[in-house]
Amino acid sequence: MSFFNLRKRNLGCVNSPFSGVGTEFFPLGILPDHSGFTLHETGYLPRNNWWNFLQVLSPFWRFYYNFDNGHKVVFRDFEAELTPEHIMLIPDHQLFDSVGTNPVPHFWMAFSPSRRINVRQKIPILLRPDPCEMEIIRKIVDLYNNRAECSDRKRVFSLSVALLSVVLSRPEIKWQKEDSPRMETVSRFIENNYASALSIRDTAKNAGMSHGAFIKTFKRYQGVTPVRFLMQTRIRQVADLLANTDLTIDEIAERTGFPNRAYMSRVFKKITSIPPAQFRNIHAPS
Repeated sequence: MSFFNLRKRNLGCVNSPFSGVGTEFFPLGILPDHSGFTLHETGYLPRNNWWNFLQVLSPFWRFYYNFDNGHKVVFRDFEAELTPEHIMLIPDHQLFDSVGTNPVPHFWMAFSPSRRINVRQKIPILLRPDPCEMEIIRKIVDLYNNRAECSDRKRVFSLSVALLSVVLSRPEIKWQKEDSPRMETVSRFIENNYASALSIRDTAKNAGMSHGAFIKTFKRYQGVTPVRFLMQTRIRQVADLLANTDLTIDEIAERTGFPNRAYMSRVFKKITSIPPAQFRNIHAPS
């Protein structure tokens, strides 16, 4: 694919599971099945010479593997190179830039696991691929046969699921050990009612817990306080509306549960490091 066509088509998975140049499977919102994760997209580009996406606010996990050096991921305080020596995993809710214009063979997957990562896990997760994992990656790459699209969706899907099953079971990945259906239920309740005037005290009462115990247990489970989790959920929705609708910033604030535009803008900048108008300029279609 030419540089011009790739740059025009490659959406970069900014606010959607779909990059525009991969094989699409399940959309966001589909719950994981018995495999323990939902596969959104798999893709391979033999010459990915356009991988420049700034201020990516990721709502899902990324799996990256490059067969040559030349691309990198830049976080706020550090950067990590994509090399043949490592598989890179980036959990959801991470803010980063992807940087690269060299023509690098680039393999990726977008997915959502049912388990939650341990808050002490170092991000990004770098794993030295073993022979089994590399064999599966090469089988998927062979299916693309030097094209951006692949017609054998079923085969790509089955191999991708097999690859994720192996990689996500690696002992280097630290998952939450505590199984807390109550906190999972509360988390889903907040995500489904983010636009409402939610009261953390009422939420704690509905969960059958004191206010203090609820905040402590929720933070241990999610890694953030209930208020922070609510703000992150709202900001994800704000980002989606900024990028994919023509709604005004005032209308977006009203739809996402913020009392006014000014407060929404302050929270958005605090979480993403850029103001809403700048985010829209970066991500909204021309």
